Amino acid sequence: MNRVRGTTADHEAQIAMKPVSNTAFYCCGIRMRDAESPHPICNDRFAKLFMNEHGMEIFNRFGGERGPNVSNVARARYIDDLLRARLAANPNLQVVLIGCGFDSRAFRLEGGTWFELDEPQLITYKEECLPAAQASNPLRRIAIDFGQESLREKLQPLAHAAPTVVVIEGVTMYVTADALRSTLELLRSSFQDHVVIVDLMTHTFINTYGATIKRIIGQLGAQMIPGDQPALPFEQAGYRELSSSEIAGLAFGYRSLGWLTPILRVIFPGLFSGYTVRVFEPPRS
Repeated sequence: MNRVRGTTADHEAQIAMKPVSNTAFYCCGIRMRDAESPHPICNDRFAKLFMNEHGMEIFNRFGGERGPNVSNVARARYIDDLLRARLAANPNLQVVLIGCGFDSRAFRLEGGTWFELDEPQLITYKEECLPAAQASNPLRRIAIDFGQESLREKLQPLAHAAPTVVVIEGVTMYVTADALRSTLELLRSSFQDHVVIVDLMTHTFINTYGATIKRIIGQLGAQMIPGDQPALPFEQAGYRELSSSEIAGLAFGYRSLGWLTPILRVIFPGLFSGYTVRVFEPPRS
């Protein structure tokens, strides 16, 4: 099966990645396994192209985490569906992915002009594995050292009146509330007409239901630091919540186990409320 890249150059390139960037192999590996399964939920057939030996070593550390792994795929599928609906309504939509990791939606979904932002090492490796020029939609990749470079400057060429969806997936649990609020204030000033699709996790959720995931990610050198009011930065930046979906409920539904949700919500309420995909919009002018 053609799924794992393994050259010395690939390995050395990944060693140079920042710890948070390396965690992208975890999410990518889960999507790869899902696409190989008899009944895929997300069916990301491009995920395998990014999985070199180093990536597989990282992914294999998480192999026994069935619940979090299924939730991760459910999150990806639901965001796919949110984007599909918006792209169907407006094929000219601008889609901006901040901290894109090994996202392949520009290749899998129909419509839109796409922009992917992430750390330089990840963007370079991603371009080698799956060039942007091969995407079925217009795609531009933008390298940014989030700790050293200005996000405002990187977004400036995209900042105009075109309707825009900003996707922030698998990111907020690694940043402080102040940093997230600053990013949101920047988005408000950059894009006149936009919504933000984001997954939000609480501190209680990760410590109760994801302690092993948190420990493994810590071993990789990254730290999960969600607070117990993950939506507060959006409120402080003036955003309004349009929708919220519980990832655990989505995961059960995609597995045809939705009938369990009402029962488990009573027994483990934090399992559902503690990790969600939400859509926000800024106040209208």
